Amino acid sequence: MSLKSRHASWRSIVGGDILAADFLRRQTRLLVLIMLLTVFYIHNRYACQQQMLEVDALKKELTDIRYDALTRSSELTERSRQSRIEQYVAGRESTLQTATQPPYLIKDE
Repeated sequence: MSLKSRHASWRSIVGGDILAADFLRRQTRLLVLIMLLTVFYIHNRYACQQQMLEVDALKKELTDIRYDALTRSSELTERSRQSRIEQYVAGRESTLQTATQPPYLIKDE
């Protein structure tokens, strides 16, 4: 064997003759495995990026919902204060009045 026949030349690579070489025929299973692993790696990375984008979107949505809940809780606290309730009842011209005596406990003996 001459040195030229042992090494792949540019013409054999471009012409496709290298695919018929004995070395490549023996290593087809390994090459297929490498290609499958490469495809799996690319798919796994893409799926991971999609999940990270979804997690970021859900975190933003959770933050918005928390702020909304905090705002509603603040509004409820403001509306349920005794002074606000007294103003509301006074504005409706109701006969309800604020108790002058503190509540007392009935003990069961």
